[in-house]
Amino acid sequence: MRDFLDDRRAAARVIRSIDPDVLCLQEVPRRLLATWRVSAFAGECGMSWSGHHRGSGGTTIFTSRRVGEPTVETHRLPVRPGVRRRGYAVVTVEPPGYQPFTVTSVHLSLDPDQRVRHTRQLLAELDERAGRGRSLISGDLNEGDTGRAFALLAQGHRLVTDGALTFPVSNPDKALDVVFAAPDVVVRPGRPVDLDEADVRAASDHRPVWVEIEIIPL
Repeated sequence: MRDFLDDRRAAARVIRSIDPDVLCLQEVPRRLLATWRVSAFAGECGMSWSGHHRGSGGTTIFTSRRVGEPTVETHRLPVRPGVRRRGYAVVTVEPPGYQPFTVTSVHLSLDPDQRVRHTRQLLAELDERAGRGRSLISGDLNEGDTGRAFALLAQGHRLVTDGALTFPVSNPDKALDVVFAAPDVVVRPGRPVDLDEADVRAASDHRPVWVEIEIIPL
């Protein structure tokens, strides 16, 4: 979201068109009036927000009312002083009548060695979570499928966004924004969404990606 430097209203229109149950965001505002600004944006998108993203490195997650009351966590990833803070957000949703599901939003560094360290930490911490089997990891990796962090994620998860090109928004030639799924997650063919191209280009410097999954009844 580039700290809302782009057209926030266009971004909200794109999100309402996709109409997600869980929305992973990166680069939301973190400083002056950040909580109020992110909360207002969630409302513009027609979604709910937990109300905090402290320590998440600018990542956060919105949810729709269809998935019930979510459990949200934020985690820091260590960086040297003076380097942009990094972190990730995790939400567990329990749609009424269905088993819980976990989704993670992450934004990795521009530094390849730091990407590897952070991915190792992320995977280790997610592995400790209860109910960790049914899960998605979504975010801006700042690298493609030849990167080392990408390879680490691919060891225990599978890419389910099929290499969709997302950056730069006007003429994308890089698949930086991805969704990985745990082995037990069933991904369905996504329904077509007719997005307004002008809104997509005004909303961000990246294009959105999304997947549809099956959830398991209780």
